[in-house]
Amino acid sequence: MAVRVPSRQLFIDGEWKEPLLKNRIPIINPSTQQTIGDIPAATAEDVDVAVASARNALIRNKGQEWASASGSVRAKYLRAIAAKVTERKSELAKLEAIDCGKPLDEAAWDMDDVAGCFDYYAELAEGLDAKKKAPVSIPMDSFKSYVLKEPIGVVGLITPWNYPLLMAAWKVAPALAAGCTAILKPSELASVTCLELGQICQEVGLPAGVLNILSGLGPEAGAPLAAHPNVDKVAFTGSSATGKKVMAAAAQVIKPVTMELGGKSPIIVFEDVDLDKAAEWTIFGCFWTNGQICSATSRLLVHESIASEFLDKLVKWSKNIKVSDPLEEGCRLGPVVSEGQYEKVLKFISTAKSEGATILCGGERPKHLSKGFFLEPAIITNVTPDMEIWKEEVFGPVLSVKIFSTEEEAIELANDTQYGLGAAVLSNDLERCERVTKAFQAGIVWINCSQPCFCQAPWGGNKRSGFGRELGEWGLDNYLTVKQVTQYVSTEPWGWYKPPSSNL
Repeated sequence: MAVRVPSRQLFIDGEWKEPLLKNRIPIINPSTQQTIGDIPAATAEDVDVAVASARNALIRNKGQEWASASGSVRAKYLRAIAAKVTERKSELAKLEAIDCGKPLDEAAWDMDDVAGCFDYYAELAEGLDAKKKAPVSIPMDSFKSYVLKEPIGVVGLITPWNYPLLMAAWKVAPALAAGCTAILKPSELASVTCLELGQICQEVGLPAGVLNILSGLGPEAGAPLAAHPNVDKVAFTGSSATGKKVMAAAAQVIKPVTMELGGKSPIIVFEDVDLDKAAEWTIFGCFWTNGQICSATSRLLVHESIASEFLDKLVKWSKNIKVSDPLEEGCRLGPVVSEGQYEKVLKFISTAKSEGATILCGGERPKHLSKGFFLEPAIITNVTPDMEIWKEEVFGPVLSVKIFSTEEEAIELANDTQYGLGAAVLSNDLERCERVTKAFQAGIVWINCSQPCFCQAPWGGNKRSGFGRELGEWGLDNYLTVKQVTQYVSTEPWGWYKPPSSNL
């Protein structure tokens, strides 16, 4: 199935513009290790141009500025973008699959979610019109008070490679709905579909400068964007290490940031579950998106009374997963995104083995695939809490296992981590599920499942998994600033000071 990768430039001020330094970055198909195209490499000079474009679009003259447009006007563009994504779903899914390696069926599902996200925030944009001058109840009749919610301004949006277009939509849709203008900087490892979003914006007539898209390397494009004095906010999704750098850059000019960072999420399986159902949710929670998901429930805690039988089930389910080129029918596990990530995952597995863990299955290149960054899904047992494989985010198809005896022990092990993004509990005892849910130190909890995500519900973590929430109304609030307005309405003088005498 041949897929042509369009050749694009940077998308700035509604037009395609060559990077000022004319540099480009090769696109490597992780399934074949072949170069299939290239993307433009922005630098600080391009960031300056894009920020100026976004600033101009925000406050354009004579009532045409994006910030003061009605929510219904902004919603029209968001719905048009959603419709175009749906129209191009098949093409976009194939581009996603060959760019980042995710199975085609997953990529197609992502495109549905992208369109759904733009539609959802179109509805919330319209809702802003009805909430203008929201009254505030105050205890003095001589005043009335209300709140204005206004766009925060020009925003920098830095997104990862595991869900290239979907993670972009999670930020672009609410930012535009709120009336912000934006500069999107996708990961250099997977920028193809994000650049296609620029083409879609052109086709629907989005006003020039409202959305600018800069592909490029983090130090050369992402860092200048985060530090730019004319960017009013930064929203970042990615590793904790890079998140620290983004926060430090933003701190220099005291700008707000939203951080969705790494995770090492637990999944607790109690003894009363249906083993096959639990096995499928366990491997889905870890191996979905080729194991490259920040919320992956990659730390399995299984009750001692079912551990042996459950692990046998997991091995059988895992070995039945079709590992193949993402474009092959029925593929359920593609390659990891790059050679660097491939070597990193192999190093994690090697270190776990050297520390005394047991590789129960997987963790090697599949015998039927001689090229590409493929790994058989790995299950690792005899893990101790001090091992790297238990503590650190792998970002690959690797599940670590520990056995527990009591509910209290399971909760303690689950929370013994620097991260706090997701957590899952599998049990037929719903009262126990509720207790465990309350005890989890995580921003997202799944009961009898793992990884479902809906754009209507908040997404984000605690501890070193970041702060702030994306999606839902919380995602829109990320891009709004609150202005209090209070008016004196009494006809009487204020009367605090004695009036001056009339003969002065």
